[in-house]
Amino acid sequence: MSDLTQEGLAEQSDVSVDVIRKLEQRQRGSATLPTLHALAKGLGVELTTLLGDPPGVPSTGAAEPPQLVAVRRAIMPPLFAPPPEPKRADKLTLPLLRAEIADAWTLYHDAEFGRLMELLPDIINDARFLASVGADDERAAGQAALGKALQLGGHLAIRMGKTDLSLSALERAMNAAADSSDPLLSAMISNSVAWNYQRQNRLDDATNLAIYAADNVQCNHATDASGVRVWGGLLMSAATSYARGGDYERADEMMRTAEKAAGRVAKMPAPEDGRLVSVFSKSSVRIERVRLAVQHGRPEEALTLAKGMRLSKDTPPSWRTWLLLDVACAHADVGNAEGAVKALESLRRVAPTWMRHHTLAVAIVRDLWELPVRPAGLRSIAEFLGVVA
Repeated sequence: MSDLTQEGLAEQSDVSVDVIRKLEQRQRGSATLPTLHALAKGLGVELTTLLGDPPGVPSTGAAEPPQLVAVRRAIMPPLFAPPPEPKRADKLTLPLLRAEIADAWTLYHDAEFGRLMELLPDIINDARFLASVGADDERAAGQAALGKALQLGGHLAIRMGKTDLSLSALERAMNAAADSSDPLLSAMISNSVAWNYQRQNRLDDATNLAIYAADNVQCNHATDASGVRVWGGLLMSAATSYARGGDYERADEMMRTAEKAAGRVAKMPAPEDGRLVSVFSKSSVRIERVRLAVQHGRPEEALTLAKGMRLSKDTPPSWRTWLLLDVACAHADVGNAEGAVKALESLRRVAPTWMRHHTLAVAIVRDLWELPVRPAGLRSIAEFLGVVA
């Protein structure tokens, strides 16, 4: 990854040589997230390179798979080429398209990235068509659909490790939002852009954008459930940026504010189709608080936050899997190997493919395998993840 010596990287990133040495020896607990941000900056790489997030599709170093090329082409149509005709122009309606976009977001949250790549190009092309035909109000509604489809393309691109493609999708989504009939769409897309900035270690940019968008929503849409959900999602995003920059106390204060807002949302009438609005609930806030506590070396606090959690029915499966992984990590950090294995067993039941691709799950199991006394059930998980033959 770099020709820097351990000493050179320590000087460039302001991280101790001892921490860098432990990381190179694959000692998982030797760095918090702010430390990883500093290392990413020193190495000149994106944070995801060090975090080891699960890939959306297997990466072999070969050319991009045809499905991803098709997504790229839909997001960025070729120059001077006529727009593709929708395959079902005679049957295409805005309600049908919105339902398909909502279903596609569900696939995303279920981590069904392969299936999503197959469907998304046609969805984007159909949305681009509807955004260009009909009366003014019909085109504005089509632009709203196009913005949500391109926002989804931006999220998918991040999961593929293509943050620059993601920004291209989100910039186009923002343009569509400006011409759309959805007053909250720009704010929702701003949250996605802030997430992208976080992945690129642009923490100040992410924080400023999230706070700016949150303030606008609070001024204009603070009384309805959709507005509070979007505002709460932006507040969580800003808090995450503060935490990743090392200001955990400020982040925790913002998360507590978001959790109170989520309690108010639960008492409001639900949006017509919540799948097209930011993910925000008491469960999602608590899951993110657990994650930040783990990443900042506060495993006891993470376990306290996770204890007795009742996840709301609209909590996406991907968020549930993150929670189980974070709980496993926290148990391992406090020396409760049995608790870690129990959480890993639950994770294997609900998301086996996701778990197999996640390097943190492998690292936890590898650490547990080195213990003098291995907990019951560990061998099965270690064999499943390929830690042992």
